[in-house]
Amino acid sequence: MDAVTTPAEADPTTGPTLVFETKSQDHSVGEDILGILTGTFLVSLGLHLLHASQAVTGGTAGLSLLLGYATGWPFAVLFAVVNVPFALLAVFRRGWDFTLRTVVSVALVSVFAPLHDALFPITGLQPLYGTLAGNLLAGVGVLILFRHRSSVGGINIIGLEIQDRTGFRAGWTMMIFDVIIVLLGFFVVPWPNVVMSAAGAVLLNLVLALNHRPGRYLGR
Repeated sequence: MDAVTTPAEADPTTGPTLVFETKSQDHSVGEDILGILTGTFLVSLGLHLLHASQAVTGGTAGLSLLLGYATGWPFAVLFAVVNVPFALLAVFRRGWDFTLRTVVSVALVSVFAPLHDALFPITGLQPLYGTLAGNLLAGVGVLILFRHRSSVGGINIIGLEIQDRTGFRAGWTMMIFDVIIVLLGFFVVPWPNVVMSAAGAVLLNLVLALNHRPGRYLGR
């Protein structure tokens, strides 16, 4: 049974998660809009670097990249389709507010992807640099989205659900799933790319595991 605390004992810095902490300081609508735009832009830019490096990453983004390499289909289409089942899960487990924010974020990443292709064509990118920089940008972007009660779908939703229920950090959960997804890259891209991708996925999840934790942030 959960312990019962009085209002005096409640502390917004010690709850199981800060994504939905009711006693934290609310972001304004304008701050949420800017935060989601910033987060999705960084995520999509990171994925653009990964695609240019022929690298993969974890989550539904990594799965979409793999499917794109294997089929030649556009990343934007694959990313939207792959996230549909997770959006349905979010409705039942996270509520409509989080789900709608996540749907918007997924849509924005899908919209930004072809814009990066058209406006920021990349040639001559060193793969290791592109892989690490891409994952770092994507990790910071996902972190910003978490702060504004959103995500880019997929394993993010599962990670947040597990963190709320058990206290096990979302970043570690996503890292486990990401290792599996990255290993699937052996069937699609050369093994050196998979090794680089694994290092990049670890970097991305370290950004989340070390920064998305109770007691470090009071805004929501």
